[in-house]
Amino acid sequence: MGDVVNLRQARKARNRAEKRRAGDAAAARSGLTKAEKALAEARKTQAEARLDGHRRDGGQLDGDQLDENRRHPFGDTE
Repeated sequence: MGDVVNLRQARKARNRAEKRRAGDAAAARSGLTKAEKALAEARKTQAEARLDGHRRDGGQLDGDQLDENRRHPFGDTE
């Protein structure tokens, strides 16, 4: 016969292990040094600048302006 298992204790142990895994993941994300955070921010800024540099409209994005070469698929809507 198998060992007797207290289901309440097993459930609590499982929940503790799950919370521990979630906490470890959060600590890995937020446990960076100031230099590592600055490096990540610099890389993000550089990637955004590179992406904006490849825009066809000269790098400026204005929501009110429509591209003159784009046409509405159902004809003129004005």
